[in-house]
Amino acid sequence: MTAEDKFASLNLILPDPPKPLGVYKPFLQIGNMVYVSGHGTLRADGTLIRGCVGKDLDLDQAKLAARQVGLAIIATLKDNLSSLDQIERVVKVLGMVYAIPEFGQHPLVINGCSELFANIWGREKGVGVRSAVGMGSLPDNIPVEIEAQFLLKS
Repeated sequence: MTAEDKFASLNLILPDPPKPLGVYKPFLQIGNMVYVSGHGTLRADGTLIRGCVGKDLDLDQAKLAARQVGLAIIATLKDNLSSLDQIERVVKVLGMVYAIPEFGQHPLVINGCSELFANIWGREKGVGVRSAVGMGSLPDNIPVEIEAQFLLKS
């Protein structure tokens, strides 16, 4: 199955691609590399998932929030590329988690996005290098922000 077929089989609903909230591009292609700016927890209805992990959201809710960020990233990819099939592989994911200082499971939160990408592009090409870090706050009080890099097929 192609990446588009795999995505369709998941029956997920994408939000509209988010618009920049500052002076930056949400998507930038340089040669065969695609860079996607930090995306937040945008739902299909245009609202954001908000709150601090460990205070307002538990681990499972935070992981679902990270998956929602992955969907926002996919929306941006689909808005700028003709197909998800153009992507050769996920290169890098940087996940930022707004959490209480005592929370230490940031990688498990970001798995929500990483598992989504693995389901679409497969374990070999859908999993790249990754960092998952904690933050004292994120814009609009969102619990997760993720940026990613992708390699396009030649």
